Amino acid sequence: MVKDYRVKNLDLASQGKESIYLAEMRMPTLLRIRKRFEEEKPLDDVRIGACLHVTRETAVLLRTLRAGGASVALCGSNPLSTQDDVAAALVEEGFNVYAWRGNDDEYYACIQSVLQLNPAILIDDGADLIVTAHREWENLLKKGFGAQEETTTGVTRLRIMDKEDALKTPVIAVNDAKIKMMFDNRYGTGQGVVSVIKAMNVLFAGKVVVVAGYGWCSKGLAMRARGLGAEVIVTEVDPFKALEAVMDGYRVLPMSQAIEEADMIFTSTGCRDVVAAEHFRKMKDGTILANLGHFNVEVAVDALEQMAEKKRRVREDVDEYTLPNGNRLYLIAEGRLANLVTLGGHPSEIMDLSFSVQALTAEYLTKNHGTLENKVYEVSEAISQDVARVKLETMNIQIDSLTRQQLNYVRSFKVGT
Repeated sequence: MVKDYRVKNLDLASQGKESIYLAEMRMPTLLRIRKRFEEEKPLDDVRIGACLHVTRETAVLLRTLRAGGASVALCGSNPLSTQDDVAAALVEEGFNVYAWRGNDDEYYACIQSVLQLNPAILIDDGADLIVTAHREWENLLKKGFGAQEETTTGVTRLRIMDKEDALKTPVIAVNDAKIKMMFDNRYGTGQGVVSVIKAMNVLFAGKVVVVAGYGWCSKGLAMRARGLGAEVIVTEVDPFKALEAVMDGYRVLPMSQAIEEADMIFTSTGCRDVVAAEHFRKMKDGTILANLGHFNVEVAVDALEQMAEKKRRVREDVDEYTLPNGNRLYLIAEGRLANLVTLGGHPSEIMDLSFSVQALTAEYLTKNHGTLENKVYEVSEAISQDVARVKLETMNIQIDSLTRQQLNYVRSFKVGT
């Protein structure tokens, strides 16, 4: 692969390497996989194109893929989530990186740069890389091994393509792996409530927090907001999830009602206009809006821009909008992923799990090249179990094993009362 890159400032490389070091020491599961990859080279001569948040944890994944023999090109999956020091460090280490914080206007140009290097495997976060390849690089997909997608929004897009018979490559839904949904989405995204503390140093205790949706990400947000002392209201469109939220002890209301009580609103649904124009008019003075869904469409920012009489940047990554009625609303990170923009993403311990699944999925696609159909596949249960087992080992936690008698019992239908 020809060395090429576009980053903000290569002088930040030494700072980025220190940041990667701090992540790496807290990602022992992925390091175990790297050690095996170094010995076995399961990705030898495989080109990988990745569209991911360019964070220090992502750098640990890229190092692991390269240890397995792969060459990797990387672009950012969100215009504001790139850590410029990490991008510089990766370039210095020989990776092709096309990412810098604030690359709104050249976001898709960076994706094109990755695709021009003819990757055999696409690793995506949001499906922009995969969808762009379908629109403009069909021959690349025909020759490739497949793709893998790690976020709910991206998997939703790809399942629609699968349903409409539009997929031209096998896709592994990494996001739907049990170990990803239960830990990354719940505990990683859940800790994202801290993004509002980082951005505004606001007290949660005694506040009313509205959490849109009750999927795994929103469950984490609700849990952490309540743990910080807030009263949590959940909004939902799915009756099953709404009932679950009620049974978990939360109030459930329509957004039109919940919005009137909210001091803070968190969105993480994968849908658009969750907080829309009609909701802004009902909000209290000082309401804080934070989106943790992948795309910046969950809060209708364009409508807010049109409604507001005044807008000003009051703190880093915090914009104040003054409405005609005089109420002031505070939007975190321009409506983009608040935790990525303000905190640098999920903790390294959580990404240790998700990126271990990513590394093993790349190995799986390579081993099964030519045998998979053009559809969305689940991650094998064996991969999730293996990652969970190794993670426990690195934490010095032991668990029980079934005896032979117990195994025979659970595998038989013959024993009854």
